[in-house]
Amino acid sequence: MEVRPGYKLTEVGVVPENWECQKLEAYFSLISYGFTNPMPAVEHGVYMVTAADINEGRIQLETARRTSEAAYRTLLTAKSKPKKNDILLTKDGSLGRLALVGDETICINQSVAVIRPNEKVEPNFLKLLLESPRYQRRMLEDAGGSTIKHIYITIVNLMIVGLPANRDEQRAIAAALSDVDALLDGLDRLIAKKRDLKQATMQQLLTGKTRLPGFVGEWAVKMLGDIGSTYGGLTGKTKTDFGEGSAHYVTFMNVMTNVVIDCTTFERVQVSPTEPQNRVMKGDLLFNGSSETPEEVAMCALLTLDVPNLFLNSFCFGFRFNSWAEADGLFLAYYLRNKEGRELMKSLAQGSTRYNLSKVALLKSVIRLPNLPEQTAIAAVLSDMDAELTALVGRRDKTRALKQGMMQELLTGRIRLV
Repeated sequence: MEVRPGYKLTEVGVVPENWECQKLEAYFSLISYGFTNPMPAVEHGVYMVTAADINEGRIQLETARRTSEAAYRTLLTAKSKPKKNDILLTKDGSLGRLALVGDETICINQSVAVIRPNEKVEPNFLKLLLESPRYQRRMLEDAGGSTIKHIYITIVNLMIVGLPANRDEQRAIAAALSDVDALLDGLDRLIAKKRDLKQATMQQLLTGKTRLPGFVGEWAVKMLGDIGSTYGGLTGKTKTDFGEGSAHYVTFMNVMTNVVIDCTTFERVQVSPTEPQNRVMKGDLLFNGSSETPEEVAMCALLTLDVPNLFLNSFCFGFRFNSWAEADGLFLAYYLRNKEGRELMKSLAQGSTRYNLSKVALLKSVIRLPNLPEQTAIAAVLSDMDAELTALVGRRDKTRALKQGMMQELLTGRIRLV
């Protein structure tokens, strides 16, 4: 391997000449895991942090249970009582997740290891270093166990790490990556806020509790069978028919997860021109016909594009509007995914271990509809909100990718900040 001037080849790869490579234990004064005995759970008290409560680089206090102050005081060893700037590492369950302890008072159980950095290293820098792909991969490779994997702290503390000896450089790297983390946190909060706003808007507009400007009058009560009819998905197909062919089909998950069908994820199927199969047409509503829970039966999605030679998987069915029906498909898709529509579909679900929906029962179900212009206006408002959410999620994903690239460059010394 060619090593450019100012760099050296080490056990962890090529790093700057003035970086040091030592066992991880050289950079902390304590590594251990938390209590093993059961602790009483109370409504108010000290947070008990487990591996399940560490995610996305932080302690998720909102999911953590609590124990009493008295029980907390019985924990005599420091290993169960992390201090500010200690690093928590999940050693059981979802392995290798890390968080930095802040001002909160917490205790940890045996599923979490605590690492206490010493004076040689910045705590936030060490956390970021251990979160990088190189060391995450190494910890998972060294994990023991057959069916259930565990990270052993006696192995982790012997892992060789490469890092700047200069704490100013450590701080500079940590600050740069923390700025990106702050941006990600802000985007996450904004996305959550926008999703809550959309849910509230749907509940108001799709039930007529709030009317858009310019719309008045009572909503009409109609049976779904008055405005359209159903058709089935593919029939008579074998495993060899799927994965090739000139035709495409809409998958079960495409229907389940989208208000509007994603036309980039169709899969191939062989369908001859003479087969009596039902084609999916632009403007059709598509439903999943069964689910493991009644709450997820008959999730609804709209096909908005004209796609030739398109069919529907056998676990779903379609709904086609009558030509004279004054109904907006996107409005119906939103309505049937909202609280009122979900309650209606749930009431029609039949079964015990797996729930199914009768198409006959669906067509007899009754819904309230505003006039067509108001349906279209409501659907447009909700669609615009979805588009904004999609853009924010895309921006967050790009920012996450940027952070990964920065980690790869900064935590290996390929790019220097000081």
